[in-house]
Amino acid sequence: MKKISFIVLILALCFSGCSEDKQRKEESSYKSRFKSESIITMSDDRIEIDGKKLTEKSGDVFISNDIIYYENRQNYDNGNPYGEGTEADMHTAEEAASHRVINITRGGTYRITGKLSKGQIRIDLGEDAKEDSDAVVEIILDNADINCTVAPAILFMNVYECDEDWSTDTAKSDVDTSKAGAVLVTSDGSENNIHGSYVAKIYKDNGKEKKLWKQDGAIYSYMSMNVFGGGTLNLNAENEGIDTELHLTINSGNINIFSQNDGINTNEDGVSVTTINGGNLNILAGLGAEGDGIDSNGWLVINGGNVVSSAKQISDSGLDSDMGSFINGGTVVALGSAMDWPESDSNQVAINLQFAQEQSIKDSIKVMDENANTVFSFKQTDDNIAITDRGFTGAVVSCPDFKTDAKYTLYSGENQLGYYGTDMPFGGMHGKPPMMPDDGKTTHGFEGKKRPEHDGVPPERTGSRPPVHFKENHEGMEQKTQFVMTDKVNLFVGVSKVK
Repeated sequence: MKKISFIVLILALCFSGCSEDKQRKEESSYKSRFKSESIITMSDDRIEIDGKKLTEKSGDVFISNDIIYYENRQNYDNGNPYGEGTEADMHTAEEAASHRVINITRGGTYRITGKLSKGQIRIDLGEDAKEDSDAVVEIILDNADINCTVAPAILFMNVYECDEDWSTDTAKSDVDTSKAGAVLVTSDGSENNIHGSYVAKIYKDNGKEKKLWKQDGAIYSYMSMNVFGGGTLNLNAENEGIDTELHLTINSGNINIFSQNDGINTNEDGVSVTTINGGNLNILAGLGAEGDGIDSNGWLVINGGNVVSSAKQISDSGLDSDMGSFINGGTVVALGSAMDWPESDSNQVAINLQFAQEQSIKDSIKVMDENANTVFSFKQTDDNIAITDRGFTGAVVSCPDFKTDAKYTLYSGENQLGYYGTDMPFGGMHGKPPMMPDDGKTTHGFEGKKRPEHDGVPPERTGSRPPVHFKENHEGMEQKTQFVMTDKVNLFVGVSKVK
């Protein structure tokens, strides 16, 4: 597999303008459900639990080298490979065997510290754990450094699933994951560096044609997961960053994701909910062939925190969801191409900008009110990411200080922005709006990215979309320079420098 050097991603992005008292205050430390904890200390020479050396197949926590990976042989026993990757991504048995797996098979709190150059933390409480509310594992990263080149660095397999009775018929955007069996915590003040890969091919079971293994992310959970913390998580992903098969809730912590594909993905069609309640989330995604910043096959709900999400600039979205995105609080900047904008029944005002020409992430975004006061500004610092520049043609920005019925002036760098267009009804589609000639008839469909194949067809969206300001050519049209917030979500197309 193509190796990439581990670059600690610090997106030291600067926000100003939003009132500090409106920012959600988060408790930095997570209150454990357990009275005691086990301490796992890692090094390449020795792995200990509570001061005692871990050995193979002994006790509820043990070491093995049976890591799941994309194997370098043509005739795999369980059928044909399916999924991400090519033959060039295959690994040798020797590379896989060089990785040590720390297996956790009982519930409890585990504090992880130290460095493991080739290894994985794997949590598996058994097939019955899914229905056992006591089957909970809390992983506390306390200055941990884990590198896995053949699979996810942290893998939750069998723990309690808090949404036991989920179905596409009853799925909704408001979920309670407080009792989830998979819990990831960054210890207060700690800095944790995780470099993870993925199982490049998802093997199918002979005859049944089911996906046998699906581990797409550097941190992967088969069950719903909660994330907390007062520390920092720097995640470098050879494919996707944090993935869950059902729900993911981020409550606090400083999380920096540097990913070749999606930064975050929750992947149960029409069911999964990605919820962000607080913390600082900085995503630089799509550094390979494609990738959304945050991609939910169900809903995306942002209730608080600071969220910066940058996608592949030519094809993908900072925010992407199949069932609808909602911004109810926090400060949000999402950058990409064919942007998925929030639903109009979100609780916080958001601005969706579709630019006529590519913009640079180096340029600041500034929003000013009618009295020339800065309501919102965003700027990337000069030394904060591993690439020197990145373009985008779509942006979603939201801030607690934005108000409906207000009129704003927008700037990109030193350039004042304006937009063109007339109101047209448009709803229920993702990506770019359809091109509309002067007669108002659609000439072809939307030009967003081709979505990955789904196992099923997700139900229709429940929200609604604001009208679109768009026309294929702006000849004879007036460029508007006041951005009026007529709704909670406001879309402006043909945005460009004021002439």
